[in-house]
Amino acid sequence: MDTSQKITHVLDRLTLGARPGDRTQLQRAGVDTYIQSQLNPPNNPKPASLARSLRGYATLSLSPVDLFEQYSPARNSSPEQREAARARQVQIVQEALQARVRGALESDYQLQEVMADFWFNHFNVFLGKGLTKLWVGVYEKDAIRPHALGKFRNLLGATAKHPAMSFYLDNWRNTDPNSRRARGPYQGLNENYARELMELHTMGVNGGYTQADVQSLTRILTGWGLGRTREASADGSGFTFEPVRHDGSDKTLLGQSIPGGGLDEGERALDLLAQHPSTARHISYKLAEYFVSDTPPEGLVSRLSDRFLATDGDIRAVLSSLFESDQFWDDAYFQVKFKTPYQYLISMVRATGLSEPDENTVRRIVGAMGQLGMPLYRCRTPDGYSQQESAWLNADAMLQRLNFARMAAGLDRENRPNAAALKETLGEAFSAQTLAVVDDSPAGMRPALLLGSPEMMYR
Repeated sequence: MDTSQKITHVLDRLTLGARPGDRTQLQRAGVDTYIQSQLNPPNNPKPASLARSLRGYATLSLSPVDLFEQYSPARNSSPEQREAARARQVQIVQEALQARVRGALESDYQLQEVMADFWFNHFNVFLGKGLTKLWVGVYEKDAIRPHALGKFRNLLGATAKHPAMSFYLDNWRNTDPNSRRARGPYQGLNENYARELMELHTMGVNGGYTQADVQSLTRILTGWGLGRTREASADGSGFTFEPVRHDGSDKTLLGQSIPGGGLDEGERALDLLAQHPSTARHISYKLAEYFVSDTPPEGLVSRLSDRFLATDGDIRAVLSSLFESDQFWDDAYFQVKFKTPYQYLISMVRATGLSEPDENTVRRIVGAMGQLGMPLYRCRTPDGYSQQESAWLNADAMLQRLNFARMAAGLDRENRPNAAALKETLGEAFSAQTLAVVDDSPAGMRPALLLGSPEMMYR
């Protein structure tokens, strides 16, 4: 790639889309310096306007226990009280959606936003399942974002213990069938979380584990439950370990002995999973798929796997190796990743230069995601949304994207983008044929044509 292509490539892959002025800023800083700044953001990276907006979302400052106590209906409540509680829960969901979209649009440290998208999708929870809606916003805020560029083991542990994950994949029910508590919702072993923990979160479907390993991990994780009160979860995290529901027998996991004990068994199991070569490969493949190609080159996956193992799962180090690799800069992978609906809509709005969107604008963007088949926080299955072109490229979706391009071109009526400004912002994104079609069109249509162009669909 030449220098101009490199700038476009970095803005395509390390951000959720170029904003006006980003190309100039990156050119002045230099590609390598810009990448390092994204890999090493400051402790408080949010612009003042964004930080001010986020402080206004009261539910995001509450602990999981506080959210349960304040927003869930009390036991034996009346139908009217339950309906009122459901109405209050709408605020939680709306504030989570507003915070995600505002961060994606406004944050200067875009790699954090990109990795929040990546890791939430990897450790997906579905807000439509019962109590999960209470915790989806703080799950992203407290379990995903603090570890998005840190150690994988810390990220794994934070998601494993969070009530959003525990409720979504039913591990809160997981109980030794010989326990005196094995009744009601705790009727015995529940393999849901243990299976997805190995198949999706760590080792991958072909990672070499067996059904016996799933069964052992299930027993290891018995008693990992929901602490819905301060008495059960003194720190407010919503996690509690109940020894009475735990199977304290000796186990074997992935060929390793796990002596019977308590909570420490689960920690040891997470250590084994995080350090396993299959986990290194599975995570490396997904990162290469996300940042490089739907079919990432084997050499790159191997390089990233080695780096993962050598650094004890240091995500920042693995990404650094990815961005330094020859494959990342190979022009064969320039603008070949088809944008998901989330990536497409955010990149369009960022290109227009819209800043500090009001709540109605964010709601329109969120609604558009739903219409394009990717409603935010509403993927039902634990494998998250696909990152493959085949999942999103079809005639109906392209027609809808064109409609949303017209919408994005008019979101900010006072500062509507013109075609010249969009060309400068997006740089190498457009072919000569596209530019010719745009230039031959009425001036009022040109911004929408650029935002709805074939090239805009790719990153």
